[in-house]
Amino acid sequence: MLELIKVNPSSGEPIYRQLHEQIVRLIVGGQLQVDQVLPSVRQLAEHLAVNPMTVSRAIQQLVEQGWLERRRGQPTRVANRQSSDDTSGPQLLVPQALDLINQAKQLGISLEELQALVATQWKQ
Repeated sequence: MLELIKVNPSSGEPIYRQLHEQIVRLIVGGQLQVDQVLPSVRQLAEHLAVNPMTVSRAIQQLVEQGWLERRRGQPTRVANRQSSDDTSGPQLLVPQALDLINQAKQLGISLEELQALVATQWKQ
């Protein structure tokens, strides 16, 4: 699982939020299954070369939102969560899609050009 998570410290987005979003995508995308055990906070922090408190913050938010569950003396696991319309794969990409669309409009790129660009990148 560790190889699936990457953070960019130079990104404008906080690391805990990057971590949070990636774990949600892994759960929704099926790469993390219900009851699958996550690495410890310390293991994640060492792998990502970030402060353990940063990882702990992301994990705590995921627990509070029902994505993960913690039980005293046991490892953190993926929670059994009922899927809803706002947690589908395509729905999770809406903010990034809107950003991309706005940038394309600012650059004067047509819908057809944008679709061709996405199709080209998809194949790589």
